Amino acid sequence: MTEPAKGHLAMLAFSLLIAGSFALGSMAAPHIAPTVLNAVRFLAASVILGIAAHFISGIPRSAFAAPWRYLLLGGAMGIYFVLMFEGLKTAPAVSAAAVFTLTPVMSGLFGFLLLRQVVTGRMALALAVGAVGALWVIFRADWQAFAAFEVGRGEIVYFWGCVVHAVYTPMVRLLNRGERPIVFSFGAMVAAAGLVTAVGWRDLMATDWAALPPIVWVTIVYTAILATTFTFVLLQFASLRLPSAKVMAYTYLTPTWVICWEVALGHGAPGGVVLIGVGMTGVALFLLLKDEHPA
Repeated sequence: MTEPAKGHLAMLAFSLLIAGSFALGSMAAPHIAPTVLNAVRFLAASVILGIAAHFISGIPRSAFAAPWRYLLLGGAMGIYFVLMFEGLKTAPAVSAAAVFTLTPVMSGLFGFLLLRQVVTGRMALALAVGAVGALWVIFRADWQAFAAFEVGRGEIVYFWGCVVHAVYTPMVRLLNRGERPIVFSFGAMVAAAGLVTAVGWRDLMATDWAALPPIVWVTIVYTAILATTFTFVLLQFASLRLPSAKVMAYTYLTPTWVICWEVALGHGAPGGVVLIGVGMTGVALFLLLKDEHPA
């Protein structure tokens, strides 16, 4: 298997694991405060990333310079995930995943504003097609709802989380001072854990841990280990073997994977008309994966 093929396989696994956060999160969200779930998830992920960083590359003293950088990134990370799980209380998992596919469009905008990054014509077309497909799913293929801009509360809440996530992506490059990715991610994760724990302290103390249903614990373990630690490794692996545009393309596969998760969990699939929007996100994936300059 070629190195690029390994990168694509890693991103397939990455998108599958990310999709699981939506499917499981929608089941766990009604039973626990978003700040509590994410505080525990970030604390666990911080321990795992810290151990990994120590043994893989070490954590140099210079990495702790300008700690305000980690507070900014950790704050953005915390806001995104708290709003995600708050939105999943009412938004269907497939719709939330469709909202997530709007992130590359916003990331492109913030990338231009902060880093003066310019997308190619093919990427712009792919982002536009993907955005239309996402809106198709979000509005349940209901033109009247789109015309009246009738969006569910959950989708709106999560959309603002995605705006923060879109700012986070170019901020990583802007604030990094040469730290290794795993060390930089560890710093941001610790900051996120501290900030979310501080904000959700009252809810943490009020949570009846013994009464939580098993799905909450499954979601915490899944998001901490598979959807955080494993996806970090897969993303780093793929980023070394694929152009960034191709890595970003797999965002558009998320709604399809979420549908697979929903079917596997016995929740059924969305209507055929809604699947047209999912298909459009697949077209966006194809456009971004296609070589700009074929050999």
